[in-house]
Amino acid sequence: MTGVAVIISVLVLMSVLVYRHQCLLRDRARIMRDAMRHRDFSFRLPTKGLLFGERALQEALNQMGHDIEKLEAHNEVESWQRLTRVLTHEIMNVMAPIQSISQAYLSDPDIKDSPYKEGLQAILDSSSGLTVFVSNYRKMTQLQAPVMRDIDFAAFSRSIASLYPELKWEIDGPADMTLRADEDLFRQVFINIVKNAKEADARKIGIRYSESRISISNDGHVIPDDVAREIFIPFFTTKPEGSGIGLSMSRQVLMGQGYLLRLAEHSEKNHNVTFILEW
Repeated sequence: MTGVAVIISVLVLMSVLVYRHQCLLRDRARIMRDAMRHRDFSFRLPTKGLLFGERALQEALNQMGHDIEKLEAHNEVESWQRLTRVLTHEIMNVMAPIQSISQAYLSDPDIKDSPYKEGLQAILDSSSGLTVFVSNYRKMTQLQAPVMRDIDFAAFSRSIASLYPELKWEIDGPADMTLRADEDLFRQVFINIVKNAKEADARKIGIRYSESRISISNDGHVIPDDVAREIFIPFFTTKPEGSGIGLSMSRQVLMGQGYLLRLAEHSEKNHNVTFILEW
């Protein structure tokens, strides 16, 4: 009788464990389904507690989400590039003769003291301002080709920190990590992110890195959800004097070197904003 009770107890315990495990798998499936529905491909679910086959499947799903996220960002950048090339070409075709004709009329002595001068000057100023705006568009499609080489990332991080001694820096990661990238372009990306953080009143910057990702965090103002969805769109800005091309250009620069730049849904501990750089 005791032996039967033990067997029954073991079977009940196994049933409970199997049921709990199946509930865990069901919850994982729900999380991934919701992430896909909301086009959030940044989900990374842990593999601890899974059987070897389930672990392999979860790792594949995590990698698939990462690959989809990179592909979507790449397609978005390409779409903006194509639109930018068309717009810059068409706008410059219109602006060039407007500027030329208005300048010619303004240099005419008969126009100099006439009531037409003010209107012509306004036309010239407006067309010149639009030309400057279009020049910013062109920067989106005329980035230099990267010159790839190995970068000592620990030394690179310290060099960025030295540019902003007024900030408190927290840098954490393996001392021997190297990245294959264009160092000059990489530096411009980091400077742009830090500059944005300073403009958001950040006083502390944290860089944490491993063999698969880098996080760049700050304690500046929290980015509202409606703004977070738009920050990588070219020319979107919340700053009165901002151009709105910094983050979109940074993503494009990194994409050309095999990296993905995104805003983390949840910031690192003791920080308000975290950007993630993955490969």
